[in-house]
Amino acid sequence: MDNFLAHILLVDDDEGIRSLVKRYLNEKKYLVTTADNAENASEKIKAIKFDLIILDIMMPGKSGLDFLNEHKKDINTPVILLTAKGEPNERIEGLEMGADDYLPKPFEPKELDLRIKNIVNKTKQVNLKRVIEFEKVKIDLNKKIIFQDKMEFKINNTEKIILEKMIDNPGKIFAREEIGKLIDLDKERSIDVIITRLRKKIEINPKNPKFLQTIRGAGYVLWIE
Repeated sequence: MDNFLAHILLVDDDEGIRSLVKRYLNEKKYLVTTADNAENASEKIKAIKFDLIILDIMMPGKSGLDFLNEHKKDINTPVILLTAKGEPNERIEGLEMGADDYLPKPFEPKELDLRIKNIVNKTKQVNLKRVIEFEKVKIDLNKKIIFQDKMEFKINNTEKIILEKMIDNPGKIFAREEIGKLIDLDKERSIDVIITRLRKKIEINPKNPKFLQTIRGAGYVLWIE
């Protein structure tokens, strides 16, 4: 895997397109896994963490948009849509759902390669910023691990979402309601439990927090500067 630039999932019901694109991208040093429908693609993303998904919109059964809508909450993988020229509405809908780019059919493989490189490079730049260190704490959002002094703690997706938002906004007070909207949870007590759990992973003394603090009557704040 180390010899490949990225691992790509190509989802298209057209065997000819799958074969052509896979062969071309293999030559460009990409590892390509294929799926011929949305159901097959769903199984693949459960088993493999991909760097990019190339997704055809028009497929028998579930469409590419159905797939995107179904998984938009649980995948953070960049998506390039393959669209027919007469599908502007679907293209816009896909972008609104979180797709990163689109390419109308028919397309030149070289153009697809350029779009892939653009997204992969941007993703790498973002990932470099996902490792944050302060005092004896190191938060690696890519690996979902917190290193505190000589201890190591894993974080789940919910904790990662909260930390990402707080790290991007150091010193900002987040109300419980705002945190709840981030993680689709409306029970304040449950949010308090999650914050308490995070404190145990970040703070040397969770009962006297230095970084992840409670602002009485307002919410929570992360101080990392």
